[in-house]
Amino acid sequence: MNTAPAELLKEYVQSQHFTSTSEIMAAMKEMFRDVIQTVMEVEMDEELGRQRCQRSEATEGEPRNYRNGYSKKTVKTQLGEVDIKVPRDRNGSYEPKIIAKYDRNADGMEEKILALYACGMSQRDIAEQIKELYDVEISPELVTKISEKIMPEVTAWQNRPLESVYPFVFMDAIHYKVKEDHRYITKAAYVVLGITMDGRKDILGVWIGEHESSKFWLNVLNDLKSRGVKDVYLFCTDGLCGMLQAIEAVFPQSRLQRCIVHQIRSSTKYVSYKDIKPVVADLKKIYTAVTLDEAEINLKSFAEKWRKQYPSCVKSWEENWNILSTFFEYPIEVRKIIYTTNIIEGLNRQFRQITKNKPSFTNDDSLRRMLYLASQRIVKHWHARCQNWDMVLNQLQLMFADRAVG
Repeated sequence: MNTAPAELLKEYVQSQHFTSTSEIMAAMKEMFRDVIQTVMEVEMDEELGRQRCQRSEATEGEPRNYRNGYSKKTVKTQLGEVDIKVPRDRNGSYEPKIIAKYDRNADGMEEKILALYACGMSQRDIAEQIKELYDVEISPELVTKISEKIMPEVTAWQNRPLESVYPFVFMDAIHYKVKEDHRYITKAAYVVLGITMDGRKDILGVWIGEHESSKFWLNVLNDLKSRGVKDVYLFCTDGLCGMLQAIEAVFPQSRLQRCIVHQIRSSTKYVSYKDIKPVVADLKKIYTAVTLDEAEINLKSFAEKWRKQYPSCVKSWEENWNILSTFFEYPIEVRKIIYTTNIIEGLNRQFRQITKNKPSFTNDDSLRRMLYLASQRIVKHWHARCQNWDMVLNQLQLMFADRAVG
């Protein structure tokens, strides 16, 4: 596109005697309006096949078409609201290409609104920001309507095809207040994060649910399977209810590792303050052991020492030992990745940071939209692979040689 000659621009600036940036912006709005108006006049001439004020001959079977005045329209642009006159033709066949007939938002504004929404800003705060940026008044309700337009995009993302094999899949829940039947209830957004065969993180999806159970997780895992996942080597969770049964039903070859950090928190919940440090120190001897045999010896010593005083704590470790000790089957390089759910907890911390200004949501879709936009913003910064991934992958190829490795 050719730019205006410098001489003409210089003459225009000299004739206007600008004294402030606001005067320059106002002039730019006028120029924008004049350019848009001229473009539409040219489009109308092309539509009618003649110059303005000329009437065309009627073609056989079609009525003669000609100009039929103007309709007023206010276009919201990055320069503010601009009033234009849209040419009309008698047959109503002309539709401006430069600005769609029923689109009152020029490029830039909706993207900015969605970007602010993805940052966790409230609808009212977004409306204030748009007023400052574009000098346009919008209502909080309009912000909601604009965000609703991306639901097909959210659905497509949630249903997109996935890779066939994931070495590790992490699952965790984050809770929100959601309106249902005229009251607000606590619902969980269950986030599923996978590590791909090239060692990169990927959010596989977000599921909204009120109660977790084996049936709920069965639906989630079957969803993953229907989207192309054939095998997961290891699932890592924080002790979600019904998870083990669901995994055994959908991915029977997969193993489960319960997060050690969550286990420590839950099992020491009722340990007295004076004993918490020695109890945690003894637990550390269990999960930092080099071998499974050493860990089981340390668990036995822990039970003998603390069973009488804290039976529920000891019982929790003994009863869940089969899913707490899975990581001992893996080399040291792999253990660092899988023995806690720190990877997905880091993601959920970012979700909480983004949604801290939204204490509640009007429905499930409202929550889905927010988490989708937030996730798209977060993953833009995910570039690095997991630490020492080449070494980890070599270990996995040896351990799972009989299963599909990408």
